Amino acid sequence: MADEVQKEQKSNSSFVDKGIDLIKWIDSPFKLLEVIILATLFFVGYFAWDSRQVILQAITNQDSSQLKDHEQLIPIMNSLIRDTGATVGVVNKANLVVNSRTTILAIGPNGREKEVEGVVTSLFNASPERNRAMVAMLNGEVLCEKIDPSSKIGEWNTKQGVEYICRGSIPPDIGQFAGYVSLGFKKEVADEYAIKTRINLAASEMAK
Repeated sequence: MADEVQKEQKSNSSFVDKGIDLIKWIDSPFKLLEVIILATLFFVGYFAWDSRQVILQAITNQDSSQLKDHEQLIPIMNSLIRDTGATVGVVNKANLVVNSRTTILAIGPNGREKEVEGVVTSLFNASPERNRAMVAMLNGEVLCEKIDPSSKIGEWNTKQGVEYICRGSIPPDIGQFAGYVSLGFKKEVADEYAIKTRINLAASEMAK
């Protein structure tokens, strides 16, 4: 028993020593940037490995042509925003193979926001909130949470006063993921179940 305690203490001490050595090694902004990049790549890689089954299933079944065309999406989104009281609504087309999403429709308080339509960014990144939402949608769930902007679209949401966001897969079926619909609210929704149900209905309409 004592030997095991000593081994654990030595292991912890070794870990601390390595941490101190790393801090000493970072003696320039370039080295600090290098450590941040490597840590980010490690986190994203670990997350992808941990969720590999659901991601691979979605890649196998993915077909971006499942999304209706732009003009068909607009009235569905307008109706969704009206029914839920959302401040903004966004539709993103997804490409899991290259880990990208393209914003194909963005509607704010003053109507369509064409300056953010066409923006391409990653699906998975170093943001735990973004990655958790992605896995939830791949599992056919709608995830609602406080917004933590990690992209241009996220920043656009916050500029519109959005503090709470709900996202759901298009279509809303497990392992089927052509893209997703996102609603932004100025505060946490009172009836989250009703919002999630309405998002799933709209997501079904948005799929061919």
